[in-house]
Amino acid sequence: MFDKPIFDAHLHIIDHRFPMQPNQGFLPSDFSVADYRQQAAPLNIDGGAVVSGSFQGFDQGYLLEALKQLGPGYVGVTQIPASTSDEEIIALHEAGVRAVRFNVQRGGSESVKHLEQLGLRVYELVKWHVELYVDSRQLPGLSTTLHKLPAVVIDHLGLSKAGFKYLLPLVEKGARIKATGFSRCDFDVLTAMRQITAINAGALLFGTDMPSTRAPRPFAATDLQLILQNFPEKIAAKICRENALALYRPRILSDSGLR
Repeated sequence: MFDKPIFDAHLHIIDHRFPMQPNQGFLPSDFSVADYRQQAAPLNIDGGAVVSGSFQGFDQGYLLEALKQLGPGYVGVTQIPASTSDEEIIALHEAGVRAVRFNVQRGGSESVKHLEQLGLRVYELVKWHVELYVDSRQLPGLSTTLHKLPAVVIDHLGLSKAGFKYLLPLVEKGARIKATGFSRCDFDVLTAMRQITAINAGALLFGTDMPSTRAPRPFAATDLQLILQNFPEKIAAKICRENALALYRPRILSDSGLR
């Protein structure tokens, strides 16, 4: 059994003290750092990635406050406009942000027409990768651009059984895939995860997706157990911790000299 702390590679903090924008008429309820800590406590989580949702747009205030409260084991995945200055990006990086997100599925982020330019720019500047919330059926239209980017992450196993065949070639090229939001997927997630790890054991990143806004069902501890009980310990350790630490480079590792 994998007994090391878990790195939660996908979580949301929702704080209505900061600007929010309805997405398709939807605004989620508050989910504070305290709420997250309470729900995550039984899971032995000691770090994670706070991901900006469609309803948070380009606001950085909530994210900077969340990272300050959570501490240096946590990083941010933000949404920024293509017009963001180098100085602003560097400041976000120093605060713990490690990636830029393009929300193709829900909107609220920069348009994918800026994907190549912005993705290459942030990588060159601060080594950020790109994360995409996208139905894998849409990947063929983005594949030329995605192959040009140094580091790519796809959320929620790509969501779609019909598009899964387009996801696997990206894994072969080095893309990482988030083992998150299982109820959002229309296929057997264990089979999918096995196919991904067979190609690259470094590709999968476990995350809770708390508080699971608009998902058919919220995250449950059984989602984590599905990984821990069905993969060898070394592979489970990669999925639940090691792969994410290598990708996100949280400040606590930098501060302790482990990177």
